[in-house]
Amino acid sequence: MINKSDIKFKMVAKTFWGLEEVLAHELSTLGISNLKVANRAVFFEGNLNTLYRANLWCRTALKILCSVHHFRAKDEHELYKGVQEVNWADFLDLSETFSVDSVVNSEEFNHSHYVALKTKDAVVDQFREKFGRRPSVNLNDPTVKLHIHINRNDCNILIDSSGDPLYKRGYRKSTGRAPLNEVLAAGLIALSGWKGDGHFVDPMCGSGTLLCEAGLFACRIAPGSIRESFGFMRWPNYNEKLWEQLKKEAKLLQKDTPYKFIGSDISGSVLESAFENIENAGLDEYVSLSKKSFEAKTPPAPKDNSIVMVNPPYGERLQIDDIIGLYKRFGDTLKQHYNGYEAWILSGNKEAISKVGLRTSKKMTVFNGSIECKFHGYQLFKGGWKENIDYKAK
Repeated sequence: MINKSDIKFKMVAKTFWGLEEVLAHELSTLGISNLKVANRAVFFEGNLNTLYRANLWCRTALKILCSVHHFRAKDEHELYKGVQEVNWADFLDLSETFSVDSVVNSEEFNHSHYVALKTKDAVVDQFREKFGRRPSVNLNDPTVKLHIHINRNDCNILIDSSGDPLYKRGYRKSTGRAPLNEVLAAGLIALSGWKGDGHFVDPMCGSGTLLCEAGLFACRIAPGSIRESFGFMRWPNYNEKLWEQLKKEAKLLQKDTPYKFIGSDISGSVLESAFENIENAGLDEYVSLSKKSFEAKTPPAPKDNSIVMVNPPYGERLQIDDIIGLYKRFGDTLKQHYNGYEAWILSGNKEAISKVGLRTSKKMTVFNGSIECKFHGYQLFKGGWKENIDYKAK
């Protein structure tokens, strides 16, 4: 039971498609074992300490859900009965509010909204029978967020420990157009293999999400240490002393970095947003910004494992001919000015990314929202591939 601080319980960390193994590795670095990787999720076990640390440290998790009850149901009556097997007064007070979210993959239950309503009815009916009153439903800011997942006849009820999704770090107050999700940005950095051991350059930085996530990672700043609230803080068993201790321990692990984090963009208003976000993340002493086009921006000489990473426009706001030209010019700029760097480009435009004009060393597929994107890596050498036989032979 999650209301017992020393008892182990089952949890699931949710993430984006393609980041499951990255998230599993993050959890393993927290000392969590017996991980089970699934589609957009990683299952594991632990106690309250585990739960708090996962929310504090996971860069690529969207939510940490705690399993409350598992049962089988073949119709709505068995679903209702199974939900009522939980003593909901252990998790929810009459003065508090709740919501129910459902994910359904079942022939017997083919309407997720109805499953959520039936689950809600079972909860409030139990309160009415016991106390003569019921807690209210609040879809916008509930005290407790319940989730019910149904796969065929298997039903799993979970409680959301995170509250707001974990990509809401707390540093991004301002955004540009189509901002990159923080969890995806952190996932891209992990997928690139960059370890914080070199300069990080984003010459199309927008509101600065990639720069912020790179800086947090390189300085070992726990992403959850910036935001002020989590769902578990509203639970009856919230252990404030434990949470504050974990944050203090995380603070001691922070470190300075000798490397540069450099961003540029052609929009002054977007750069103002980027600076505000970087300042909120506590990274302003490490990051420099300038209003320049990517062609005009000269990067510092590469040091150790330096990297350039961009999320250029995909074509939603520019005509296709302009997009093709943009990617060609960017490829030329990489060849001319970024020798010694490793370059990474995220793009949902397959035709445009194929026009970069560089030999791809790594290719991956990820999703930016509903957009299927290619994430391509390029090793940049002076003189091209023929003069770098050692790398070519790998």
